[in-house]
Amino acid sequence: MAVVVQKFGGSSVASPERIKIVAERVAKRAAQGDSVVVVVSAMGKSTDELVRLAHEITHRPHVREMDMLLSAGERISMALLSMALNARGVEAVSFTGSQAGIVTDTSHTKARIVDVHSHRVEEALDAGKVVIVAGFQGVSTDSDVTTLGRGGSDTTAVALAAALNADVCEILTDVAGVYNADPRVVPNARKLNEVTYEEMLEMAASGAGVLVLRSVEFARTHGVVIHCRSSFTDEPGTLVKEEVDEMEKALVTAIAHDDSEAMIRIDGVPDQPGIAARIFGDIARERINVDMIVQNISHEGKTDLTFTMPKEDLARSGQAIRRIIADIGAAGFSADSDIAKLSLIGAGMKSDPGVAADMFSALAEAGINIEMISTSSIRISCVVRALDLEQASQVIHDRFGLGTEEAVMEGV
Repeated sequence: MAVVVQKFGGSSVASPERIKIVAERVAKRAAQGDSVVVVVSAMGKSTDELVRLAHEITHRPHVREMDMLLSAGERISMALLSMALNARGVEAVSFTGSQAGIVTDTSHTKARIVDVHSHRVEEALDAGKVVIVAGFQGVSTDSDVTTLGRGGSDTTAVALAAALNADVCEILTDVAGVYNADPRVVPNARKLNEVTYEEMLEMAASGAGVLVLRSVEFARTHGVVIHCRSSFTDEPGTLVKEEVDEMEKALVTAIAHDDSEAMIRIDGVPDQPGIAARIFGDIARERINVDMIVQNISHEGKTDLTFTMPKEDLARSGQAIRRIIADIGAAGFSADSDIAKLSLIGAGMKSDPGVAADMFSALAEAGINIEMISTSSIRISCVVRALDLEQASQVIHDRFGLGTEEAVMEGV
């Protein structure tokens, strides 16, 4: 008998009719003799509606109360799905994040899971029940309701799978699996059969939205196999797992893009030891994530520092950056939100020095300028103009043959 954790996103539980379809799918899995835990997101766009309501009350909702409000969406989904299963004769019980033992730190709206006390879930499974858990939420070490931020239901599912030593964690969405490019941007993108944790981490960090970064990090740390698949069919999706020798390594596995970032340039930064630490230390204290960083060559004791960050953090970062400029004696700063990041990812890149040159050549031939570059052992990322993103994605996808049968090898 297998222990299976399934996560259904908002589109899968967007209406009573869809919840009944999910209940039928869960019931079939339970009838096979598996112990099933289901993690659910809020129905459709209900979280957006709750956010709208909060901002009708005040432009700056209290973060503790915001968590209390937003946690309601998943609680509605879990109760309705449990009702649908019980109505079908499948004994089910629903738990909030706190009841399921999801313990987090004390950060509101972006809490991180620190422990999972899964005894209530285990007791229910031992009693033969299907367990429905509200995703995206937990209880802090101070006993407050917390939410986990974007993609938090994925993280809830993987954390429970790790705590329960589940055989697999199925992330069921409205797409068939992980593709080697965004099909909305690159029409001939292809579904991958398997990807390694490292490749999926790079893809998630580079803008691939099918799995969130934190859930993949958690899966890699605890050895949880993720099966990303469609909630509307029984077709196999994409396995995300540890790299093994039998897995063939494609030179390039996928491309990913991210148009949610902005570029900040601080001019006239004193080229002295400790200045970069002060700048990024202050930004980190504002809980703003910095992605790519480039520092120009020093000239007359001054340099320019350029980095990218989420567009959604631009407004609140401005005050911090102005304070930093005053403290270090920099000349000023500028922000550019009309950029996008394009990344090329593949475990096979470790042993091939020609990938970067081929990528840059393809972009140059298309007349697309590169504004920033960063790399890892299995990733090359470029910042381009947002208007060039679609063309750049297709050009790179075609240059590396990712739309052909040969591009998606068995075991990749």
